Amino acid sequence: MSLLKRLPGVFFEPRPTFEGIAARPVWIDALVVVLLALIAFNLVVAPLVQRDQLSLLKDNAALRERMGEDSYAKMIERTEHPSAAGRIVQTFVITPLYYLIAILLQSLFLLVLGRFMSTQGAYVQVLAALVHASFIDKLLGNAVRLVLGLTRGSLMQTSTGLALLFPNLEVTSTAYIVLAQFDLFQIWMFGVLAFGLAAIFKVTLKKALVLSYALWFLKALVNIGMGLIGTAFLR
Repeated sequence: MSLLKRLPGVFFEPRPTFEGIAARPVWIDALVVVLLALIAFNLVVAPLVQRDQLSLLKDNAALRERMGEDSYAKMIERTEHPSAAGRIVQTFVITPLYYLIAILLQSLFLLVLGRFMSTQGAYVQVLAALVHASFIDKLLGNAVRLVLGLTRGSLMQTSTGLALLFPNLEVTSTAYIVLAQFDLFQIWMFGVLAFGLAAIFKVTLKKALVLSYALWFLKALVNIGMGLIGTAFLR
């Protein structure tokens, strides 16, 4: 199955598409598409991210007092005027590398969990299914977030999760961080991933859904923990 058939198939015909991916686990071309989409997204939203960071750091008396005037002023200067080399490394190296490491580890986690249900399945099959499922979040999801972010002039204030229903919540609040994990595109992504896991491990769709959303739950816990650590730095 060609990439041009797999890409729309993930959205509109997930069962036969993921059954085909399980039978012939190609993934490099799909990974290239996802990485290019991530790079393009980060290039466009870079000014929004910079603006959001400055809004959190500027006039933060507690942070200034904790860091000291000199260190605080240098941090603001670096945020206002980031180096071109730093931007290039962040966009073209760190972001793609972070995604690649994350998806490799997530695939391993799914394989280990899958072994408790079945002796079927291989790592490359799980990796291929997860990369293709990422089309939903990294292509369509980020496209929606981009439109919302450009419309509002802020990426930090943009959510495609339950946090969207509570516009008055502070983005640094624990409630916002937790609600943001219930993201429409993430939930959709892990839902269709279950079709692939069912075909890979030769288990029922119900068991595959449990396996898929176990990974979503773990990711949510990690994101909540990282979010709380990040906001603690600002207080």
